[in-house]
Amino acid sequence: MKTPFIALVIIGFACQNAGAHEIISKTEADKTPAFDITQASATTDGRLTTFIMEVAGVAGSVKPVPIGQLKGAKVESYVWPTNLDPSVVGFDKESGILSLAITAHPDFDDTPLYDENQDGDPANDGADWHSHWVVLVEDTACGAGLKVRDVSPGVDLLPATAPYLPIALDSPGMSPILDGRIARITVPVSNSEDVSFDAVTAELQVNENAEAPLLCVTGVHDIASGDLSLPGRVTAAK
Repeated sequence: MKTPFIALVIIGFACQNAGAHEIISKTEADKTPAFDITQASATTDGRLTTFIMEVAGVAGSVKPVPIGQLKGAKVESYVWPTNLDPSVVGFDKESGILSLAITAHPDFDDTPLYDENQDGDPANDGADWHSHWVVLVEDTACGAGLKVRDVSPGVDLLPATAPYLPIALDSPGMSPILDGRIARITVPVSNSEDVSFDAVTAELQVNENAEAPLLCVTGVHDIASGDLSLPGRVTAAK
């Protein structure tokens, strides 16, 4: 994608459409089907909120190729940017774009509290799809103009379940479900009706120097709205 991702973010926050609920997205022949978004929606029962993304292919069927080290490691992701304040889940207030992500990255594990593949070792699960809250901010040094916010643990606020990496990333252990064309995740966010969201499939990469910016958004596969206008609205579950 030629347009910098951060430019779309700026446009998006200026152009939110209060009348939209789910997001319908056209398929495109040049996009990888597993990341070609066709629809996105979100519902709440007042206590829990469920985010759903539908793609043209099989969700989760494409993962990064392992390189055997953290430096330069790639991350594939299904992401829901929202207008929720980062403080809702324990990050610093007004510190960036709070986004819910389902990710896979075979070269490192950033969920030390959980054993996703249930093999008895909680430190070898990065290759399996898992969930994060992340805070995205602008950085022109990144290929798509965004990064996961760099932080200083012990100085910047982080949720209790954060893996204590120097980025605004939380690993609360919410289990994503990838089934056929659907990627779905339920999170403990209450009173979320009318929260704005979008859906994005993107690739990230760890800095080859393991320095800030540590985790960049390097490429965008698809944006459900086309312009990151966050037109989706969380609706009451029926």
